[in-house]
Amino acid sequence: MVGKRFLRKMLPRAWYRHLVDMKTGWVERAAVRSFLTARGAGTAAERRNIIDAVKRVHAHVPCPHLQAEMLPIISAILALPENTEGVVVEAGTFRGGSAAKLSHACAMRRRKLVIFDSFEGIPANDEHHDKNIYGGAVQFDEGDWAGTLETVQDNIHAFGRLDVCMFSKGWFEDTMPGFDMPIDVAYIDVDLASSTRTCLKYLFPRLRPGGVIYSQDGHLPLVIDVLRDDDFWRRDVGVPPPHMEGVGRRKLVAIHRD
Repeated sequence: MVGKRFLRKMLPRAWYRHLVDMKTGWVERAAVRSFLTARGAGTAAERRNIIDAVKRVHAHVPCPHLQAEMLPIISAILALPENTEGVVVEAGTFRGGSAAKLSHACAMRRRKLVIFDSFEGIPANDEHHDKNIYGGAVQFDEGDWAGTLETVQDNIHAFGRLDVCMFSKGWFEDTMPGFDMPIDVAYIDVDLASSTRTCLKYLFPRLRPGGVIYSQDGHLPLVIDVLRDDDFWRRDVGVPPPHMEGVGRRKLVAIHRD
């Protein structure tokens, strides 16, 4: 089998980029087909409406994720029963593209979407990530991936369901300790290992049995180290290491609470 590094070295950049784009397009189309035919994740009409909404958001709001990464989270929301009171949480929203997509599913299940973000970008840090698991360079500087609260609210108002959204502005270590709502599904896209620790420390104990936290940062070695750190789970979170899917193999990692 020909490896990605070999192709990157041997092919002109434009051709390599074209191959990557073709593969990404195939993955995206396959994810949509799988979502539309899935069972237990809403009705067929709901899934079609979600896909239409997601495409509108993706066309108008910068989204650094793939649909193949967002649809499993939406499926988890649509699979929720309507007679429980848990909320959906997002930590790290950039310009609100992911929140706008999730808000449609939350509205279908009458759930609130609680959005945590500094709205000032990445905090100051001294983390040295070097490369991700795919070999790409990684660097997170202070202020990267910033979107103002007004920008996020405007984007959700235009392309999502602002009526189901609640906003918690500030650094996670300041806003999350006082959060006391039960959580059914959470999505964290926070880039830093330190921010991942904070989110898991305060959000996982609020997760209902059967709930799931998705991390968008499973491709980052420093975040992988956090997820695999037994001492962190037992000491800081107060639980044995939970069942996780995708650690070290893909960007989107699912962290389950039994």
